[in-house]
Amino acid sequence: MFLVKSLWDSNFGFRGSQERNSPESRFVAVFIDEAKIHVAGGAGGNGCVAFRREKYVPRGGPSGGDGGRGGSSYLDSNAPLNTLLTFRYNREFAARRGGHGEGSNRHGQDGADQVIQVPVGTVVFDDTTGEKLYDFNATGQQFAAAQGGRGGRGNARFATSTHQAPRKAEPGAPGEERSLQLELKLLADVGLVGFPNVGKSTLISRLSAARPRIADYPFTTLEPHLGVVALDAERSFVMTDIPGLIAGAHLGRGLGVRFLKHVERTRLLLHLIDVAEYSGRDPVEDYSTILKELESFSPTVAGKPMLLVASRVDAAGEGDRLAALRDFCRALGKSLYEISCVTGEGLEELKRAAWAMLEQIPRPRPEADTASLRHP
Repeated sequence: MFLVKSLWDSNFGFRGSQERNSPESRFVAVFIDEAKIHVAGGAGGNGCVAFRREKYVPRGGPSGGDGGRGGSSYLDSNAPLNTLLTFRYNREFAARRGGHGEGSNRHGQDGADQVIQVPVGTVVFDDTTGEKLYDFNATGQQFAAAQGGRGGRGNARFATSTHQAPRKAEPGAPGEERSLQLELKLLADVGLVGFPNVGKSTLISRLSAARPRIADYPFTTLEPHLGVVALDAERSFVMTDIPGLIAGAHLGRGLGVRFLKHVERTRLLLHLIDVAEYSGRDPVEDYSTILKELESFSPTVAGKPMLLVASRVDAAGEGDRLAALRDFCRALGKSLYEISCVTGEGLEELKRAAWAMLEQIPRPRPEADTASLRHP
């Protein structure tokens, strides 16, 4: 775990979050989900021009060896990683060049490959063209980001019956170079969406072992959190909590929608709506506002299966807001799940409803991709 002072990074967004009401506010964990890197394959080694010089071989022939192949740069998905922090300070990656050929037909050594570890969920784009190159959606996948150069041939390769003493050799070919844009999209089955301070972080902390920071002021959550929700020893799913949205988030208000990409891969959304009496909010208006923000970000995200959750029913008071939300859901033909993270009311029912929905939603199939194959 890396700890840094809270700063705004112009290239990557938030590097941390300073919390005014916390005595531990000076240092916080780092989460980085975007990075730009430059990768290069190693150049091939040069071929050698040499001739045999042996005492009892009066006419020694050409004996220049070939240059070695340059190493290639690969991206490899690694499950324990959950941030692109590695690339905050190290953005240049190059494989080793191949060794040069030598006399006595000795070939140069092949250059060592460069393997760059990235988190599962990383999407790789060409920074120049914007083309999507690879999507790491499982552990152990590998993408050849930059191939190494071919080694040059030595003069022994050019000998023929009519040209027995060639004095030429080939230089090694340069390796490929690429500038890449990396974007991390967390892999989760269920995503939590809603306004700030509606209880998303509290919910994920009650249902899983995740421990996000929880406080009574807006935008307490400044980075996504993952948690594993277990129903029993054999049934579980992964839930992610993202920073809250507000009206105009697609225009950059609040924290904007930069974290919504972390729910693009989810199969199910839980939309939390605060019905507490002291919130002063209109639950029906909150639902419509969040739905508009999701549609502005991506119609695909807005069209995902969604469960509506009335949060903080223990503080609903006389229940006018809760009653209005019930009537609204009934008119939409949707079920409303009423929960309280304080008393535990409705949490078990919500878990089982989410699992039942997930069983009906097929998992996306990983796309076949041959770009990960190593060269011979």
